[in-house]
Amino acid sequence: MIIPIVRTALLALRRDRVSLVLSFVVPIAFFSIFAAVFGSQRDTMPKIKVIVVDQDQSRASRQLVKALQIDGSLIVSTTPAPTKNQPAPPEFTAETAEAAVKAGDVSVALIVPRGFGDHPISFGPDATGTAIELLNDASDTIAPQMVSGLLQKAAMTAMPVTMAEQGMKYSEKYLGTFTPEQRRNMNANLDQLRQIEKRQNADGGTGAAAGPGGGIIVVKTRTVVGENKNNPMLSFEAAAIGVMFLLFTASGSAGALLDEAESGALDRVLSSRVNMNGLLAGKLVFNILLAFTQLTLMFLWAWAVFKIDFFSHIPGFVVMGLSTAFAVAAFGMLLASICRTRAQLGALSTLLILVMSAIGGSMFPRFLMPEAMQKAGLWTINAWAIDGFEKVFWRDLPVTALWQQVSVLLAIGIVLFAVARRVARRWEYA
Repeated sequence: MIIPIVRTALLALRRDRVSLVLSFVVPIAFFSIFAAVFGSQRDTMPKIKVIVVDQDQSRASRQLVKALQIDGSLIVSTTPAPTKNQPAPPEFTAETAEAAVKAGDVSVALIVPRGFGDHPISFGPDATGTAIELLNDASDTIAPQMVSGLLQKAAMTAMPVTMAEQGMKYSEKYLGTFTPEQRRNMNANLDQLRQIEKRQNADGGTGAAAGPGGGIIVVKTRTVVGENKNNPMLSFEAAAIGVMFLLFTASGSAGALLDEAESGALDRVLSSRVNMNGLLAGKLVFNILLAFTQLTLMFLWAWAVFKIDFFSHIPGFVVMGLSTAFAVAAFGMLLASICRTRAQLGALSTLLILVMSAIGGSMFPRFLMPEAMQKAGLWTINAWAIDGFEKVFWRDLPVTALWQQVSVLLAIGIVLFAVARRVARRWEYA
């Protein structure tokens, strides 16, 4: 009895070739995405974008900035990217650098203050080194630590003469005055270091080889985004997970078209006064309301149980929620129009939604992905929706700042619904 049952099931699966193929493609595709995200990080981490403002403009500060620019782990900017209206923008200031961090353009900005060249290092009991200010976005907990460590490395490698001079000064201060012979030897060593530094600067190098130790540069960290929020990361998680499940809900709800077509109910509806335009528009509106209600309940639960700030962000939430609901509803309508059976819809929707969620940031923050994966994520509904909710709940930006995300989501919804309407003509002539 078992063998005939297994044979019958295999024949049924074989007849539905789309489901057969997708059943094996889904796990392979999903594995490939995570392998691309995590496997590439074995040898290299994504480069960190950082803004550097050099207020001191001394020899030591210029050497430090140059060393940071050469470091392969960082993408250092001292001026904004040129635009059509401003082809040669001025250098960043402390104010514009802080604004860039708040806007999410970068996660870290470094401010090298005036007087850094006079006291670049912290040494001895009084630790008199001039502090470099590190501005950070609390949503990225990795970047500030990496930049702080790379800053210490850059200081050790980029300023050998400055380090030696400061070391002599502190040694003489705490250990006593040098003898004339000791001072001559030290000056001779300093001259050699200066010659090495000149040659390496001419060759584009960063100075002497790195020495041991750490924390020789004083770094004062200041969080400019997310410091005084209640469970701010939970709002990001609610948006990320919410969008993924909205896609599943929309595709499942839109699958009612396939049930109606199979039962003959769709033919009876189309034979009445209702045409295909009205039918699809009605189902689209229902799916939008369903998705928006689901998203609202998720955020209300997060507010009631996990104390996220929700009611102070109602306008932005409504705008982003409706835009996202429209895009996912149109996505579900398109899948239902393309597929022939519920089995095909289930397999295809699972593949696409999991892929979109993986590269779009619903499962893993996009800023930790390789640059190529971050760009690929912009082809998904998830990425644009999450970016919009991040602006609302994390950066406290006004509704007007959401125009880009809202425009893209509305455009996605319009295009997908138009394609779904065209594909759905097969039911009119069936």
